Amino acid sequence: MRISRFFKIVSTLYRYGLDDFFEGHSRLGFVHTLLKLCPLPRDVSAPLPERVRLALEGLGPIFVKFGQVLSTRRDLLPPDYADALAQLQDRVAPFDGALARQVIEQSFGQPVENLFVDFDATPVASASVAQVHKAWLKQPDGSRGREVAVKVLRPGIQPVIEQDLALMSTLARWVERFFIDGKRLKPREVVAEFDKYLHDELDMMHEAANASQLRRNFTGSDMLIVPEVFYDYTNRNVLTLEWMHGTPVGQIERLREQGVDLSKLSRFGVEIFFTQVFRHGFFHADMHPGNIFVAEDGRYIALDFGIVGSLTDEDKHYLAVNFLAFFNRDYHRVATAHIESGWVPKETRAEELEAAVRTVCEPIFEKPLSEISFGLVLLRLFETSRRFNVEIQPQLVLLQKTLLNIEGLGRQLDPNLDLWVTAKPFLTKWMNEQMGWRGMLRTLKQEAPQWATTLPTLPRKLNEALSAAKSDLLVEGYIQLMREQKRQNFLLALIAILLTALLAKSLL
Repeated sequence: MRISRFFKIVSTLYRYGLDDFFEGHSRLGFVHTLLKLCPLPRDVSAPLPERVRLALEGLGPIFVKFGQVLSTRRDLLPPDYADALAQLQDRVAPFDGALARQVIEQSFGQPVENLFVDFDATPVASASVAQVHKAWLKQPDGSRGREVAVKVLRPGIQPVIEQDLALMSTLARWVERFFIDGKRLKPREVVAEFDKYLHDELDMMHEAANASQLRRNFTGSDMLIVPEVFYDYTNRNVLTLEWMHGTPVGQIERLREQGVDLSKLSRFGVEIFFTQVFRHGFFHADMHPGNIFVAEDGRYIALDFGIVGSLTDEDKHYLAVNFLAFFNRDYHRVATAHIESGWVPKETRAEELEAAVRTVCEPIFEKPLSEISFGLVLLRLFETSRRFNVEIQPQLVLLQKTLLNIEGLGRQLDPNLDLWVTAKPFLTKWMNEQMGWRGMLRTLKQEAPQWATTLPTLPRKLNEALSAAKSDLLVEGYIQLMREQKRQNFLLALIAILLTALLAKSLL
């Protein structure tokens, strides 16, 4: 099976002329020369980035998903390739509703009729990994209960994914071995990252946990609704969520007819994003218009929680410092923030990085603030990072993708949306809370329980460490430290005696 799949990949690469990558290569150039002699028809009229996109679409949904993930790695890819891959579309026909019933019955060990009433065999949405059906929970008396969306994993998808991932890993090793840019592109790491992302999406319990966390974070919110998870009707193959009634956010005219305040809605989108990032450190990372509805009361409805991002306090601090520095045109601070974070090699000169960032960003900031894109700022930063071997963290790549989605949506709803007006007070307040006395008190409060258990054990742990040390250098260092401590104690005692004598003399 894997061999036939491999030949499918090779034939697709030939059909779209991707052997052009081998042209001029010292070790693989002969491949390009030989394939040019092959009489089979192929289409090489489009630019190479466009042909890469067409080849991935021809290889099926898993390769399409890989291309979509790869399109966000602008720290690795040239802009024309990233732009082409961003246009990839996941076109997958729905599977038979009878198969969906079969998956549910095998997963729960009982007929669908015991779980749901009026399970609709026709899916309301379909994707490469799963599809969604409408149903109602079955009450004890057999009547309809809560209206729900039942997401069912596509049957037989697991072996297909494992097979394609194995082939991707092999191709990644070849790229790393045979191409000059192979190591810089980190193909094996990119495939490993995609592997994790895909396996997370295959586990419906993982998505259920993400939805629950997001719902808890926005309990009582006047901006966002997150559906409830029904865990008694959820397992690794089936996810059951509260059915949400709303209007797709892309239907602008319909929203206007319903009297929705589009300007307010666009501001809500920005506030929701920054709340998730800086207050919760946990954000929905797949916020394209297909996953967002609008409720009758004007609140957003979030759907599809397979992809989320998490940020540490260090990530949040890095982002806030960079955003504020960018919009204050303090490029030196941007450069030093990268060096302090350890994402740039230690030997990088701040002045060189500052000059590169200025070159990229000054044209952006010549525009009015209302026209400046946060996502574009991050995107340009990632592109600049390629020159300096910056290690871009996966969570920040997800963040940049989400920010571009939010910005595009916000300006579609309100072309006059000024993100900086909405974001700057939020960022400034967050930085003040982190850097001021409130931040210090909060940190002390968080760390106090740990200190309470750690401090009493320090003398014992220090004694154990010294007893276990076998290095003569460590012992000698300890002896020197004790001698220095004794010398300092003697000096302190002498100073105390002199001060006492002076005080006594002044009193007399």
